[in-house]
Amino acid sequence: MNNQTAHRHSLLFLFLVFLLSACTPFSSPTPRPLIAPPELELEVDGLTPSPQPVTDRIAVYFTDPRAPGAQFYEGGPDEVLAAAIDSARLSVDVAVYNLTLWSVRDALLRAHRRGVVVRVVTESDNLDNAEIQDLIASGIPVVGDRREGLMHHKFVVIDRSQVWTGSLNLSVGGTYRDHNNLVHILSSEVAWDYTVEFEEMFVEDRFGDFSLADTPYPVVQVAGTDVEVYFSPDDGVATRIVELIGSAEASVYFLAFSFTSDEIGAALRERSLFIPVAGVMEEEQAATNEGTEYELLRQALVDVRLDGNPGLMHHKVIIIDERIVITGSYNFSRSAEERNDENVVVIFNADVAAQFLSEFWRVYGQAQP
Repeated sequence: MNNQTAHRHSLLFLFLVFLLSACTPFSSPTPRPLIAPPELELEVDGLTPSPQPVTDRIAVYFTDPRAPGAQFYEGGPDEVLAAAIDSARLSVDVAVYNLTLWSVRDALLRAHRRGVVVRVVTESDNLDNAEIQDLIASGIPVVGDRREGLMHHKFVVIDRSQVWTGSLNLSVGGTYRDHNNLVHILSSEVAWDYTVEFEEMFVEDRFGDFSLADTPYPVVQVAGTDVEVYFSPDDGVATRIVELIGSAEASVYFLAFSFTSDEIGAALRERSLFIPVAGVMEEEQAATNEGTEYELLRQALVDVRLDGNPGLMHHKVIIIDERIVITGSYNFSRSAEERNDENVVVIFNADVAAQFLSEFWRVYGQAQP
């Protein structure tokens, strides 16, 4: 066969390939395989990177039940929060579902004794806790919600210039037995958002359905990082979360203590047709909660696992495209959307997302496949 004949045969072959590909019927998208990062193979129980600021004014901390000091109630993120309270000069406002940490109680008492204005809002069901009673006995004003819905916030505002929030209840179990996160944001605008929410509860007795949609700075720039602030049930948190999931282009990873939101579950199932979606849920909640999304996600072939930690997997986190983090007190549940007092921050920062993604893979590696 000469070169000219071979060239004609090659052209004929390419033409046939083109015809066959053009005639192939369109097929619906299929889920992309989830590829676990190499960090999972290098995981060492009880060893996690030291928490460090990820921007000049945002820092992230995680609990680690397997850390060597956890059994002695040492080395948790409560210590850095207590140190921040010790540095307060004017005011400390605490809105927390539960408070049983001696470290935080003692820091609040010290602040009160040196003349700092300390105020506390908590869930009425937890008013009898010894640590709360210690605060009341010292003269610190404490307000309960006295409502059927939960006062489920977890935030501290110091000197109206910095906020500590996340999934962490200020409890011994939450800090040393459960998976949780604590986020520190140094911003007077974000602090004012949380102060307005606190004043609604502490001064105006507005909880749950009586809350006002009056967040003064819902979108803030913190050292070049966009931060969105939402409060439930008044700000339509689920709608925003669904919108962010729908905009995901590369991946969605989630950690969910309680997950009964039909809207958020549907959004994850839809995106899983096009990009990797994976998550870890608290085993007890997934097994017993009425209306849990766990089985629906599994039926949609979403890579969702049950937590392997003997304590609670208490995170409420969604990581989108490795650059957006959603976190706070807000469970992905109907109660959180409709009647509980909750807070959410959305942080648009790849460095912040990288720390949360590292925590995701750590929890995922311990989970039940």
